[in-house]
Amino acid sequence: MGFDLLSGVKILIPLILSLSVHEFAHAWSAWKLGDDTAERSGRLTLNPLAHIDPIGTLLLPLLGIPFGWAKPVPINPARFRRSIRMSTGTMLTAAAGPLSNVALAVLCTVVMGLGYRYYPEAISRGSGTGELLGMMIQLNVALAIFNMIPVPPLDGSRVLEGMLPLRFRGAWESFTRFAPFVLIAVFIGARYIMAGPMGAVYGLLNRLLGAVAGA
Repeated sequence: MGFDLLSGVKILIPLILSLSVHEFAHAWSAWKLGDDTAERSGRLTLNPLAHIDPIGTLLLPLLGIPFGWAKPVPINPARFRRSIRMSTGTMLTAAAGPLSNVALAVLCTVVMGLGYRYYPEAISRGSGTGELLGMMIQLNVALAIFNMIPVPPLDGSRVLEGMLPLRFRGAWESFTRFAPFVLIAVFIGARYIMAGPMGAVYGLLNRLLGAVAGA
């Protein structure tokens, strides 16, 4: 099986778009809560150039790996408005990234459904538009679910940490010491860990697709 640069480029475009929206959502939510750290760092933008990580955003997709990451958005919880607890603000800004990917997946599903209803030739098998929308849906579902796994430094770990009662903080801090090893295990077993949640989300999106398409 040889290296297919064209397939890598096809993955690269939707991945860059998805990751840019993901990181912008982190920056925007922090800005709305009073923290302008990301804005001052030039990250409150949808411009992909501000978010690209050479390895996670460019190299992996070009190698045909349908996954990746962007540069982390800097957030300073101490700058949140006084009406927002730092733990709550951290949880909200962390959740914003995966939620933006869910929103993108839903949007692409609706667009695909409208295409099937009104312009079926544009969404037919093998068409560029249909392929792009399908890839966007798959990538955004995967990004949302993977990032919500509660293992540092993934977004899900900050969401869980924001909800943890104080009595569990010691155990959580002990767990975080082993987070790099757990994360490696998560990467290796991601296909099995995410299969159930992804299947459930695809089921909901397929129902939405059918409803919009009038099937």
